[in-house]
Amino acid sequence: MDGHPYGSPVRNILTILLILLSLALVSVFVVGASGAWNRDWRTASRESSGIAPDPSRTPEAVVQLYAARAFNWRGIFGVHTWIAAKEPGAPAYVVYQVVGWRLYRGLPVVSVREDIPDRLWFDSRPRIMADLRGAAAERAIEGIRKAAGSYPYPEEYRLWPGPNSNTFTAYVGRRVPELGAALPANALGKDYLDKGVFLARTPSNTGWQLSVYGALGVTLALQEGIEINILGLVFGLDVTRPALKLPFVERIGLSRDLPEP
Repeated sequence: MDGHPYGSPVRNILTILLILLSLALVSVFVVGASGAWNRDWRTASRESSGIAPDPSRTPEAVVQLYAARAFNWRGIFGVHTWIAAKEPGAPAYVVYQVVGWRLYRGLPVVSVREDIPDRLWFDSRPRIMADLRGAAAERAIEGIRKAAGSYPYPEEYRLWPGPNSNTFTAYVGRRVPELGAALPANALGKDYLDKGVFLARTPSNTGWQLSVYGALGVTLALQEGIEINILGLVFGLDVTRPALKLPFVERIGLSRDLPEP
């Protein structure tokens, strides 16, 4: 007989979580053994995935937020995120993102340039996390431009716990409420807040998060749901789009990805 009335249910939940994590780890190492995490960046595809609206056929403003598995072994732990924006009548998109290798060449990590918006991230197909059109996109573009210019870590990059590419996207999201998108739970670095800040709005602007340098924290929001961050690994529950959030697999349940056109 258990001395605590809630002892057994708690142990059962922990056991289920451990089993799910074990299965996730097994799947990760199976993929790794197949060679999927041992690719060469020089031969990995960076072609368009074909999911962004063609600017020559889309006169209205467009803003899209993308996420794709990080390159090589980094993809075990998380995703890379970026934002693409096209102003009304513009012939091309401007892509906003942080790229770590720029720092090693003496460049600011923030990259803002015309580019293919929906590139494969070194073989990994992107997913659409937010999609704005028309007036809403126009309002967002101005906010995105300002946020990119005020990003507090232009000369810093750390894969863990941040600041990194997801720190940048989350920073922009907090300042551009039109985006209204929850970043994937495995967007490692999204919880790394501004310097000296420990409490902030979530990237979706639908709740709040407490975070200690991106390595420990808790989130409560309408879109993000409940998230507990332990050393960058996120465990949680999405209520509005029912799903269990776990490290490595991101989520088990309904997806928050937007459908591809």
